Amino acid sequence: MKWEDFLREFAARPLFYSSMLRIFDDPPAHIEVQLSRWSRAGKLCRIRRGWYLIEKPYRARDISEAVIANTVVQPSYLSLEWALGFYGLIPEAIFNPTSITTARGIEFTAKGRRYFYHHVQSPFFSGYEKVERGGDVFIIAEPEKALIDRIYISLRSGKFSEEWLKGLRLQNMDILKEETLKSLAALVGKPGFAAAVDATTAYIRTNKER
Repeated sequence: MKWEDFLREFAARPLFYSSMLRIFDDPPAHIEVQLSRWSRAGKLCRIRRGWYLIEKPYRARDISEAVIANTVVQPSYLSLEWALGFYGLIPEAIFNPTSITTARGIEFTAKGRRYFYHHVQSPFFSGYEKVERGGDVFIIAEPEKALIDRIYISLRSGKFSEEWLKGLRLQNMDILKEETLKSLAALVGKPGFAAAVDATTAYIRTNKER
């Protein structure tokens, strides 16, 4: 497998899994050696176990951190702080992608970013949509679900409180629908979570009126 042959197949789809290279006749062991060599030469970046990204200037198009986050851990969708920042619900634009997954929760560093994945049970894996931005298509929580996910994770770690809620510095809250927040809260079906969501909706209602 020569570099030129590889680029002919993959330059236009620069984020790839190593098993995709089985289209070439080379033995798997030889392919792994080539991937290691190209990574050391700065032609590839290893994103995480088995996943690679072709480096500039060799790739035909760029891949955003949102697409990387969706692709290298499946199933997953962007949520929590990253999604809240994406929708302008918090003042900060979040640099490190935060995601929800039904797979094992993990985190790793790639291309200077830290990628975070929080595990949830299958019934709670909902409330997301496909979004197109800058030529990329990725899966992200709807605004209400991004906030619900943030509440859920904070409650699970014992951090939820009125002060924690104020610390989020929520803004542009007019885009949040109270009925959607409450219907999403029903996915968990636990009194403590419902109470936390009620406190959040009351906080939103009060601050919308100011």
